[in-house]
Amino acid sequence: MKNFIKSYIRELKLITHDMGIILFLAFLPIAYPVVYSLIYNPELVRNVKVVVVDNDHTALSRELVRNIDATQEVEVIGFAANMTEAKEAMHSHDCFGILEIPAGFERKVGRGETSYAVAYCDMSLLLRYKGILMASTNVSQAMGAELMTRSINEIMPLAETIAVGDPMQVNNVAMGNLESGFDSFVMPGVLILILQQCLVLAVGMSGGAKRERMSLGLMALPRSTGAIFSGMLGEGFAYLTIIILPCIYMLHYVPLMFSFPMAGNPFHIMVFILPMIIASIALGLCFQGACRERESVFMLWVVTSVAFLFLSGLTWPRYAMPGFWHFLSDLVPATFGVEGFIRMNTNGATLPQVGHDYLSLWILAAGYTVLAFIIQKFVVYRKSNLNTAQRAVTTQPEQ
Repeated sequence: MKNFIKSYIRELKLITHDMGIILFLAFLPIAYPVVYSLIYNPELVRNVKVVVVDNDHTALSRELVRNIDATQEVEVIGFAANMTEAKEAMHSHDCFGILEIPAGFERKVGRGETSYAVAYCDMSLLLRYKGILMASTNVSQAMGAELMTRSINEIMPLAETIAVGDPMQVNNVAMGNLESGFDSFVMPGVLILILQQCLVLAVGMSGGAKRERMSLGLMALPRSTGAIFSGMLGEGFAYLTIIILPCIYMLHYVPLMFSFPMAGNPFHIMVFILPMIIASIALGLCFQGACRERESVFMLWVVTSVAFLFLSGLTWPRYAMPGFWHFLSDLVPATFGVEGFIRMNTNGATLPQVGHDYLSLWILAAGYTVLAFIIQKFVVYRKSNLNTAQRAVTTQPEQ
């Protein structure tokens, strides 16, 4: 217990004297979620500018254009004589979509045949594509249902479809994301990834900082098994103490500020996140074995941020991943953290309902703690490594 307290105080001393670690534990959790959320806010794109190429020039084609222009997703800014003129308008960013109505559009409908209108979209922003797709799909379904109703009523006058209109009405309700916004969809998972990244970077950087600042006695721990284990627990508890407030800010107040879905119990969410924090700290202690300098952790960890985003299942479901990538994602604490946090905070799941993710996080926490102890004992606090680091510090003033 005495060694645990000394290690705890020693690690707090290192954290408060290292601006890099303070940056990861204070600035990143506060600034990153706000910056990322502001980038995707507002969540939906309204009135996407569209140019129409009407080659039919009929009443039905004009009705189609009016209905699309009446939607909240699309704004028809004008007509183009041909596709070449419309493409020039898109290339100059005067518009972000083109609606082409082919010749014979109304004639095919009058013959009872299927008629098509083609929508083109600038894919530089997927939200614009989503808006044009939703507007064109909803209008085409509504007009198709209306035409079908007219045909049925000609056969069976005063049929019920006169009042109903759409014989097969479809209501789309996005569970947990009522606005169907991109920010509410991706940011809850990104918050967990940011939390994991901050902890691993901070703990990993402290390993390099200890070697660079041997004069402070930050690595002067006894190299017995019990001392190393208690010292490792003291270091981990120091980071756990500091990250509590940033964690509450990220997982509760950031969703509150940006009106993200918040259907879960805050206390249960914090209980669920606890093993992920422990696993991330232990993973950072594992990285200390390869961090000879403070900057080494950037080369080892930061490049994996994008990969972990894909492995978490946010952009591609984990059940559709090949076996190797699915196994690799199981080794990342944030993977189960993202799955459980989204289910709890977005869809209101309880802690027992995310029991598989919760148990998996505790298994990862235990596994990385054992691995961290092995690395600390046989790599970080190996006698030859300490002597080399000590000689490097003593010869630095002479250089």
